[in-house]
Amino acid sequence: MEIINKVQDKGLPMLVVANHISWWDGFWALHLNDKLFKRKLHVMMLEEQLRKNLFLRRLGAFSIRKNSRTMAESLGYAAGLLRNKNNMVVIYPQGEIKSVYEHSIVFNQGWKRMLEKNQWPVQVLFLVNLPDYFSGQKPTLRQYVASPEKNTNFSCQELESLYNDFYRQCLAEQRSIKC
Repeated sequence: MEIINKVQDKGLPMLVVANHISWWDGFWALHLNDKLFKRKLHVMMLEEQLRKNLFLRRLGAFSIRKNSRTMAESLGYAAGLLRNKNNMVVIYPQGEIKSVYEHSIVFNQGWKRMLEKNQWPVQVLFLVNLPDYFSGQKPTLRQYVASPEKNTNFSCQELESLYNDFYRQCLAEQRSIKC
């Protein structure tokens, strides 16, 4: 695992926006947090997936059920977590696992309520996880991390655009790696 870090910790609560390519994504976020930030990790995941793996609650996972009345409660809970500078909240705005070969990440619009509910400054981290085998027997995971300068008043559309710009930069950097 390699972390390509372009972030300076601002001492604010952290909202991690990450691509969702694998069942391992939450563990990769845990690894990143352990190596760089040492915050209390919280990972939003689909309720049906969390029910299959209840042990993940002990690692900081909490659930969301898309298109339900309880969705607002989950988003409110996440917004509340972002009031504490010791917390890191990881979201996967795609809402489901997608191929690592996607050219852009389409954000579900439901979680914009979390941004609207949160009026406190947060440090947004963009995380792009890209595994590759190249000529090795085992894959190497490269975790690209960046943070926009802004700390408040993000729109969902703005965040999606900024994330996708970073995502495309990461893909280009990944493609340029010499085996």
